[in-house]
Amino acid sequence: MSKLKNKVAVITGGNSGIGLGIAEAFRNEGAVGAIVGRNQETLTSAVAQLGENFIAINADVTNVDDLERVFKETAERFGKIDVVVANAGGGAVGTVATFGEADFDKAIDLNLKSVYFTVQKALPYMNEGGSIILIGSNAAHRAYPSFTLYGAAKAAVIYLAKGFSSDLLDRKIRANVITPGTTDTPAFDKFVPAEQIEAVKKHFADQMPIGRIGQPADIGTIAVFLASDDSSFMLGAELIVDGGMTYLAK
Repeated sequence: MSKLKNKVAVITGGNSGIGLGIAEAFRNEGAVGAIVGRNQETLTSAVAQLGENFIAINADVTNVDDLERVFKETAERFGKIDVVVANAGGGAVGTVATFGEADFDKAIDLNLKSVYFTVQKALPYMNEGGSIILIGSNAAHRAYPSFTLYGAAKAAVIYLAKGFSSDLLDRKIRANVITPGTTDTPAFDKFVPAEQIEAVKKHFADQMPIGRIGQPADIGTIAVFLASDDSSFMLGAELIVDGGMTYLAK
């Protein structure tokens, strides 16, 4: 298992959920690097799972100085960076009738602005021919209740994969985006009472054409493909990994 042997990766939001699933998949294929998050407890736990070839960096992706520090520390430890996964996001649940300006700014800072500056601040530390992986959402394609702003931000992220690839042609750095659907992550714990979590997961699974919700490992497998030379002819592409919800659900 060495598709990413000695490749240096940075995964934002790598301390839990999809980000940790990607980090584990990268580790299993020989990558080294850093996971980034704001919760020190989950960072410590996650990096213990990943082992000695990964470090944890406590940083806020909405803070540009923090992002600069993330890539500087990673490069100092491991050398030039080969793969950047801009995964951190979430936390934008509300309607156009309820979301005020402060809510808008917070949601866009986390789900769009941070993605742009994660990539910008990574570039001086990246190898030629590197891979940038963005994380979208099928909320960009389906109008889910109370996910208007989140879906709009993710639609912009999907465009960024095209724009970044065009901007970086001279460095042969390619950007692609993975678009998940409902995935089994700690986000359920934040929005659903503990006694209702399993029933809510079953509700989502019953709606999905494939008959189950996604697992972080499902996204990790696709991220390995985009990080590796197997996808060297892909740039600006979107891979929808949502159990058929976007194209097959009624």
